[in-house]
Amino acid sequence: MKHSKIPLSQTVVTLCKTHNIKHIVISPGSRNAPLTIGFSYDDFFKCYSIVDERCAAFFALGIAQQTQEPVALVCTSGSALLNYYPAISEAFYSRIPLVILSADRPKHLIDIGDGQTIKQKNVYGEHVLYSTNLKLDLNEDKSKSKEEELPIFKSIENKLEHLLGLQKDIQTYNESEIHDALTIAKVKSAPVHINIPFDEPLYDTVEELTIKPKPFSLKSRVEKVDDFEINSLLDIWHNAKRKMILVGTLQPNSIEEQWLQQIADDDSILVFTETTSNLHHQDFFPSIDKIIAPLEDDDFSLLQPDILLTFGGLIVSKKIKAFLRSYRPEHHWHVDYFNANDTFFCLEKHIKLSPNTFFEAFLPKVTHHTKSTYKASWLAIRQKRRKLHEVYLESVVFSDFKVFNTVLKSIPKQSQLQVGNSSAIRYTQLFQLRKDISVYCNRGTSGIDGSTSTAIGAATAHHQRVTFITGDLSFFYDSNALWNNYIPKNFRIIVVNNQGGGIFRILPGHKNTENFDTYFETKHNLTAKQLCEMYGFQYYKTSNEDDLNNALESFYANSKKPKLLEVFTPSTINDKILLDYFRFIK
Repeated sequence: MKHSKIPLSQTVVTLCKTHNIKHIVISPGSRNAPLTIGFSYDDFFKCYSIVDERCAAFFALGIAQQTQEPVALVCTSGSALLNYYPAISEAFYSRIPLVILSADRPKHLIDIGDGQTIKQKNVYGEHVLYSTNLKLDLNEDKSKSKEEELPIFKSIENKLEHLLGLQKDIQTYNESEIHDALTIAKVKSAPVHINIPFDEPLYDTVEELTIKPKPFSLKSRVEKVDDFEINSLLDIWHNAKRKMILVGTLQPNSIEEQWLQQIADDDSILVFTETTSNLHHQDFFPSIDKIIAPLEDDDFSLLQPDILLTFGGLIVSKKIKAFLRSYRPEHHWHVDYFNANDTFFCLEKHIKLSPNTFFEAFLPKVTHHTKSTYKASWLAIRQKRRKLHEVYLESVVFSDFKVFNTVLKSIPKQSQLQVGNSSAIRYTQLFQLRKDISVYCNRGTSGIDGSTSTAIGAATAHHQRVTFITGDLSFFYDSNALWNNYIPKNFRIIVVNNQGGGIFRILPGHKNTENFDTYFETKHNLTAKQLCEMYGFQYYKTSNEDDLNNALESFYANSKKPKLLEVFTPSTINDKILLDYFRFIK
């Protein structure tokens, strides 16, 4: 088997295998050739070649999102690794493990005017949990003439280390740093950055490894329940008549059914979920905005909880955030092994456990359920809202609102739904989805920049079919995502094209002016048809309800190509229909 001749490359590749990192997303380049050679010639790894680094990083994020295992990104030096940044910030806030392996020039070639060179050390700042700059292995330099060695010692730091005998054993140092980075990526589920300097020649290969890494024990996450902490919460819990559980982003099947049922049996608990919570029970409250939006001050006082218990990732609904910031609970506890955000400005306790571990320790000790009408009264309101929701749907014309109702009902059974940001996820939140559908959206930073790439990455790693619903601006922004040789044939994209950033028509602003159209809504006449022709997608187009229903009849059928359905909606009425909806269900 071929290996790069460079010991440092061999070390990186070997230790990635030791840590069971299988998925490697490579963007072509020269400086990263030693890594590309090492990964691509080893059958242990599943390698992908993605030219656009921004798309590559979101593609990797989609794979890691599904596998819940670290995925490695490999790029050349210079601006290449800066294009990873949007996906890295998303991974950081969504707790998704990415390993960035950036090739770099040696120290003496930085800031001397060479091309494709930037200051790569710690380039991602606080958006990675670990960043390391590996050292050029001295073994590389032994075969060089003294004339070739001289430039290395232009670095005063290297010269002093060498002459004073203070330099660590390079191989030991590099192994330790790589192990630390990969362990953090795995155990803390977060992005890490390993910057790797290579000197030329870059393409030489050998048939046998020349390095022998020291044995290493893989570490795993350990949770420890604090019984004193658990017991201190019980008295407060038993005395509270209004408890609210708010669930953010979760992987499907994250919470054991027995705990969900015990929570549902308590009349003093309201459980608010989002589409990305992937949590279902007939007594829970999905479609938060459907409950919150029509409320007035007196209603908010009745909804205000004594205890707010939160778990899961970031929350989509701005309305629930505004409510809980204005009507703060007396106690807010957040359950998460890693961190807790003070989203509502009243966080009292961070319980550093996974939700399942917490419920296993806490719920069996709940000796009685507090008598309360809290849940029953709001279940009645929920039922009323649902009936009005259906009545309103019958009365409105073809629009974004009606399109989302239709396409969400069409999602195949036992499949996955990926949703774009901005209007797409907010519309999706208003509809009750079947429990056999798992839902994902990039809510770490909530950007529109990589949703398509993420969905494609998820589709390559997920055993079930994936449907991606997105708005037009998000789709066109990330159109290079389709430049990808790994898209499954059963992958489906639905683009709701309202010819601009329709969400801005809902927000405060002076709409229907030239300034608004140009700088906020960014109106356009683009279509996905030519992109589908270029990238080998089967293209569907609709602009009315009948055509949409007809298109959906064959859209999910097996095919030799992935498919894209573009649904054109009237941009000037979508905002009014949505705002009227909240008035109607009041």
